[in-house]
Amino acid sequence: MSNPDDLEARVSKVEAQVEIARADAAAARVLASGADREVTEVRAELRAHTRTLNALRETQIEQGKELVALRQDMGVLRQDMQRGFGMVNTGMAQITVLLKEISESEKD
Repeated sequence: MSNPDDLEARVSKVEAQVEIARADAAAARVLASGADREVTEVRAELRAHTRTLNALRETQIEQGKELVALRQDMGVLRQDMQRGFGMVNTGMAQITVLLKEISESEKD
């Protein structure tokens, strides 16, 4: 059989290892708790980023609709300008004809 002193030394060694294991387990629980808090914070930040991106998307959709409306308005304005310039050109041509007629009648 083993020496009783040897048994005591082995039990003391096992008890020391158990204490180290308990301390390690406690440290692991603290680390796990900290990791859980960090994951919760990261999730909260991710939700905030997602909300921001969704708001940006909505803004871009609204701005896209406004651009389409502006493009249509510009088309209407372009047509109005072309019509107006056409009328001015016609008027200028008529004035030119009348001025030529007056000029020719004064020569006679």
